[in-house]
Amino acid sequence: MGEQIYVGVDLGGTTIKVGLCDSQGKLLQTYEGPTGTEHGSEVVLENIAQYVRKLVAESPYEWEQVAGIGAGIAGFMDIPEGFIKLSPNLGWRNVPVKKILEEKLGKTVKIDNDANVAALGEAWSGAGAGIPNVVCYTLGTGVGGGVIINGKIYQGFNGMAGELGHMVVVPDLESIDCGCGKKGCLETVSSATGIIRMAKEAVERGEHTSLALVEHIMAKDVFDAAKTGDEVALRIINRAALYLGKSMAMISVVINPQRFIVGGGVSKAGDILFDAIRKYYQEFAQETAKEGVDIVPAVLGNDAGVVGAAGLNLHS
Repeated sequence: MGEQIYVGVDLGGTTIKVGLCDSQGKLLQTYEGPTGTEHGSEVVLENIAQYVRKLVAESPYEWEQVAGIGAGIAGFMDIPEGFIKLSPNLGWRNVPVKKILEEKLGKTVKIDNDANVAALGEAWSGAGAGIPNVVCYTLGTGVGGGVIINGKIYQGFNGMAGELGHMVVVPDLESIDCGCGKKGCLETVSSATGIIRMAKEAVERGEHTSLALVEHIMAKDVFDAAKTGDEVALRIINRAALYLGKSMAMISVVINPQRFIVGGGVSKAGDILFDAIRKYYQEFAQETAKEGVDIVPAVLGNDAGVVGAAGLNLHS
């Protein structure tokens, strides 16, 4: 039969990406196609099945070599049962994804939250390869995350583990409302949305900053301004980094990971962000808990989700 291969599915609102991985997490081949969200869950799941079969058919591997299929999906789910309770991005409610895909493909299917599978991808063959205990942050519109313990995703008793963006870390006097309904969550200051908000507020206050010349401020504009020495931009980046470092210090005395991996669009800022995060982590973390711990950028980029999904049959 030859070597076993694993299929990963990264289910997005507009695009489905499927990929083949070997048992070491090496991405061998990918295929992408439209999601078809507007046609409902039945059409989307049929598209997934077709894309998976097409991917394998166009590869040098046989269908019999497929040892399992995994899918990363944004939403609330019963992970063991493979059941989507609610996915706002897809407009789904109460969809038995695992059951339907197993009937269509005749293979074992596992599903998990998209942030968890991205974390698993980095842990399996990305920036955390060879390290059994890692915590991954994804800094984008919000702050997502995933916790990997002994090489496996830690989901908690009802799947809420790894919701790093909703750690309440900002003091009451400085906090603002989060989309989750609480105040002071990490993602209110350390996401792209939070960084943009702080920049716009500084401009509205009339502070002296080059950002006042930018018509539609994006997070990249703030980082670019900081790199030129803009004091307002530097203050904003420093604040985002402070609470990231603080949250990592809190995690260190609970989970004690060896490595923190930071991905997502905001992480592309590079050293100006990472140096500040490391500085605050060292300041806040307990001495023994931080010993030998490092903070590094993610390396798999947009492939993390499909690689991690493929790994669900080996590492969950």
